[in-house]
Amino acid sequence: MSYLPWTVLALVAYSLVAPLVGYATTGDARVPSFVAAFYTNSILVVATVAVVVYENQNVLTYATHPKSPYLYAAGICLAVGILAYYHALSLGPVSVVVPVFAMFLVTSSLISIAFMNESLTARKLAGIGFAVLAVVLVSGE
Repeated sequence: MSYLPWTVLALVAYSLVAPLVGYATTGDARVPSFVAAFYTNSILVVATVAVVVYENQNVLTYATHPKSPYLYAAGICLAVGILAYYHALSLGPVSVVVPVFAMFLVTSSLISIAFMNESLTARKLAGIGFAVLAVVLVSGE
C-alpha cells in the first residue's frame, strides 16, 4: 500500500491534536499539561498494543535488536518533545506554538541530509527556506 494515504491520515489526525490539547489545557476549567500528555499518550500506547497484537508482531524480539538503541533514544526525544509541546500549548497560543514546533520538519530534514546521506537539492533547500519564512510570518504577533 502506498505511503501517501497514511501520510494524509496522519496529517488530518495530528492537525487536530494541538487545538484539542490547547483547548483542554487552557481557560477556567483546564487540565494540567502533563496530565493531558498522560491521557493522550496512554491512548496512544493502548492503540499501539492493539495493533501489535492484531498484526501478531513479537515485540520482545526487537528489544535487543542492533537498531533498538536508536528506538530508545527516539523514545526519550519523543517524551521530552511531547511534554514540552503540551506544556507550551498550555502557556501560549496554538497559532504560535504549533508553527514553531513544526520547525521539527526543517530540523529533521537537515539532520537527515547531514547524517543519513539524503540528497540536498535546490528544491529541498527552497522548501526549507519557505518553511522557515512561513513560521516567522505565522508566529509573529
